[in-house]
Amino acid sequence: MDSQKQPPAYSQTKDELFSNLETSSAGLSEPEVDRRLKKYGHNVLNKKSPKSILNMLKEQIFDPMILILLGAATFSALLNEWVEAGVIFFIVIINSIIGIIQEKKAQASLAALKTMSAPTATVIRNGSEEIVSASELVVGDLVILTNGDMVPADLRLTQSNNLKITEASLTGESIASEKNAAAVLSPDCPLGDRKNMAYTSSIVTYGRGSGIVTKTGMNTEIGQIAGMLEDDDTSDTPLKRKLNAVGKILTIIGLIICVLIFAIGAFYGRPLLPQFLVAISLAISIIPEGLPATATIIMALGVQRMAKEHALIKNLPAVETLGNATVICSDKTGTLTLNKMTVTHLANGDDFLNKKILKAQKAVKNNNAYKDLMYAASLCNDASLSPASPEEIIGDPTEGALIPLAQDFGYSVSSLRKEYPRLGEYPFDSIRKRMSTIHEINNEYVAYIKGALDELLPLCDSIATSNGVQKLTKTDKENILALSHKMSDQALRVLGFASRTILNLPQENENIEQHLVFLGAVGMIDPARDEVKASIKMAREAGIKTIMITGDHKNTAVAIAKNLGIYANGNTVISGTELNEMTDSELDQAVKSTTVFARVSPNDKLRIIQSLKRNEEVVAMTGDGVNDSPALKAANIGVAMGISGTDVAKDVSDMILLNDSFTTITAAIKEGRKVYRNIQKVIQFLLVGNIAEITTLFIATLFNWDAPLLAVHILWVNLATASLPALALGVDPASKNIMKHKPVKTGTLFERDLVWRVISQGIFVALMTLLAYWIGDTFDNPIAGQTMAFCVLALSQMLRAFNQHSNTDPIWIRGNKVNIWLIVSFIVSAILMGVILFTPNLQSLFHLTNLTSRQWLVVIILSLFSILQVELMKLIKRSVKARQQSRALESVTD
Repeated sequence: MDSQKQPPAYSQTKDELFSNLETSSAGLSEPEVDRRLKKYGHNVLNKKSPKSILNMLKEQIFDPMILILLGAATFSALLNEWVEAGVIFFIVIINSIIGIIQEKKAQASLAALKTMSAPTATVIRNGSEEIVSASELVVGDLVILTNGDMVPADLRLTQSNNLKITEASLTGESIASEKNAAAVLSPDCPLGDRKNMAYTSSIVTYGRGSGIVTKTGMNTEIGQIAGMLEDDDTSDTPLKRKLNAVGKILTIIGLIICVLIFAIGAFYGRPLLPQFLVAISLAISIIPEGLPATATIIMALGVQRMAKEHALIKNLPAVETLGNATVICSDKTGTLTLNKMTVTHLANGDDFLNKKILKAQKAVKNNNAYKDLMYAASLCNDASLSPASPEEIIGDPTEGALIPLAQDFGYSVSSLRKEYPRLGEYPFDSIRKRMSTIHEINNEYVAYIKGALDELLPLCDSIATSNGVQKLTKTDKENILALSHKMSDQALRVLGFASRTILNLPQENENIEQHLVFLGAVGMIDPARDEVKASIKMAREAGIKTIMITGDHKNTAVAIAKNLGIYANGNTVISGTELNEMTDSELDQAVKSTTVFARVSPNDKLRIIQSLKRNEEVVAMTGDGVNDSPALKAANIGVAMGISGTDVAKDVSDMILLNDSFTTITAAIKEGRKVYRNIQKVIQFLLVGNIAEITTLFIATLFNWDAPLLAVHILWVNLATASLPALALGVDPASKNIMKHKPVKTGTLFERDLVWRVISQGIFVALMTLLAYWIGDTFDNPIAGQTMAFCVLALSQMLRAFNQHSNTDPIWIRGNKVNIWLIVSFIVSAILMGVILFTPNLQSLFHLTNLTSRQWLVVIILSLFSILQVELMKLIKRSVKARQQSRALESVTD
């Protein structure tokens, strides 16, 4: 029995499968079951060994930015700067703890998959029926399925009696799949069309059947998804890559400075060892040791704000990643739609004769005209409401949609069924494509028939109207079919209804499905969520493309996509079959114009995500089913539905929508963009200070001056006057136009303008600091010069924080509101500066002196120049941009 050399089970006949799997209709014997269990293992999913705390800690420590900080801390300790070394080590420890806690929360993917397995199964062994643990099933076992069962393994059906199975969590299709054991399919048949198969974790919603186990455990379709989750390692987030890039750039700059300072000192004949330590000290000062901690705090605050908007973030970097998303790939069922079949259009006999189809809500106003149609929909129906939850439907989703329809018309389905109990029935089957039930109404036996309109209409020879029953002409039938096809073109599933009054209850095998009275038809669909359309439009305005990826049929997917604004003229639609014929390079090209992928498998979804990432897109993937989980994990950020989502989808995702609303995604994107921009503000703010420090000391060394700043001064500025404003900038209000800008793709946080701003502002502050030192040293004494330089550096840092609101708008223009925390941080930093400047003991410890009024005036003027320099650069930038726009307008006019 070598299944690898055999054709797929769905392309074999029942007899071929019995022969190939060495089994029979009597099932396997117990010795054979034991032999196969030993050879192939139990019907369970493999457990992935959880990552140890030690391995997690190792990954945290060997992060490039963390290694740079550890190096800085080590050299700080060598220079006896124990406070700075301690602070950096503390930052590293906090970051590692946060990272480990976040990673521990996302380790349950396979455990959740395992809980989806059925606990027991009914099998035939040794010619008799018995119930066994589902884990004991082996390939070749014969399993019996009945209404309500969870399929315990992958089965090739051998018998199907009106069998319908819901496979939404696996294929994404909300309508139950009608099964046909007699079918023999082609080897390339897509997963969603394999009507002679039943797959693990799907639910039997109608009828009964039996099947041969063809795959168990990790070999099942669910098992293959589990394998994808196990094999696909989570890649670095864009933020992590960008922060690492920052660290590498700063390391290179630091090494260059080390070499230059050491060479300059050697040129001036200074002792080599002290000069080497000075060079290391200067290089360390360029590293913003507060950046990782500040970025972490900014993201943590973003997480709290997003939780209030019903978005639960599991991994901190996901906040920033979502803000940079360029593509949202969304599953259709349950994400863009309600995951609930709903009647949206209907027509009775009069409507069809008048050539019109009404929306269900409008028809309610004239409910008496639809009485017969509602009776048929309520009584010829096997679905029911759950006693536990009045809104939950038990049974086939298509039939379930008819219950709230009847309620909207004022009919209680349960009351009708009690008043007119079912006296006989002809169950639905895939050949007739219809179902009939018989009831006694007003002392008459009435048969109600429901089914596919194409099959039902030829059996009708009259039609119910407001003027009574009339003859159904050929023209009438053509009009009815034309209108029903119009509904089908809108991706509606159409059901027709008819009735017949009979004198007596029918005898066995008597055909009552003839000479019927046509009552009307309904059109139903899993409708789009009302709020999604506006959210997709907002995403499009923000430069974010939305792609629908679904296991549903092409026409249904396109209809929903058009309605939501996802699909427009010029866009491409690709089916799973077409996708399978594409190479990766062909897919990479096609994905640029494609907005709908239909009838795709879980592996197809994974290929699409990988293709988009190869195109350097930052991909957010939304979904709720097991079939979405590999793609959710592979995406830059996976977004799961909190209410309708499976445990698997939630466990592998980075973000969970607590209200299942697509609108929450756009709110989260806005918050993510705010976090990204605020991190950029913090980087700019911190690096300007660091460059000012390093430039000040570098120039002083270059000209063989005494140091204008001491190491303790730099440490105090970095901790007391930089950290608090940096944190305040992290909660700066978002720009009013933040959702009008194009997203920032993967790359570096150092955008071109940011680099120029950091260098120009840093050098200017350094020049002001050196000028303060020169004035103090020339007209007073060196310690006065150092005190003035220290004050200018610190005060410039504090004032410049107010410039960081915007890189274009003037300092007096605010965003949506005032950042009160920035004002608080300025006041606290000023108090801390005052403490060391005016407390004698601390003044002595920091090698400072009291300044005169004249010296303070110089300090204040030079510090204010830093604000003026930034505002002047903004004014020049606005003027240049205005001239460019004016020229562009003139060229268009010409």
